[in-house]
Amino acid sequence: MAHYAFIDENNVVVEVIAGKKEGEDNTDWEIEYAKFRPGLKCKRTSYNTKAGIHYSWINGEYVISPDQSKAFRKNYAGAGYVYDEQRDMFYTEKPFNSWTLNETKGLWEPPIQPVELTEEEENNLVNQFWNEDLLKWEKKIRNSSGEWVLYSSI
Repeated sequence: MAHYAFIDENNVVVEVIAGKKEGEDNTDWEIEYAKFRPGLKCKRTSYNTKAGIHYSWINGEYVISPDQSKAFRKNYAGAGYVYDEQRDMFYTEKPFNSWTLNETKGLWEPPIQPVELTEEEENNLVNQFWNEDLLKWEKKIRNSSGEWVLYSSI
């Protein structure tokens, strides 16, 4: 089984389906499946690929596959993902203007990496959120109403 993404005129993924393996029955399934969705492009997407690495399910866990030829288009596509024809990769929409695309992984990266949470912060369920206005990470925790409130600013 293989997976295929249907892509609109703005290079946004609108649907992903399971289908036949590319080359099965000596058929180019990207071309065949595209016939069922006029106006959309069809590209194969690798279900077990993330950040340019293909993973296999072995003995009850995901491990890096010995065969990395299965890792293509950097990430498994999902509805709303962008297909970049020049780079032949799928990635999410840019989350913030200050973030840059890591072309090796197909992932957006912030200008500053978040700091590691302390054990106490993890126990208190503290999360980190990017503040684009201040260009820094902020630690937040849920209050009794379930809203995220500032825990500390990094």
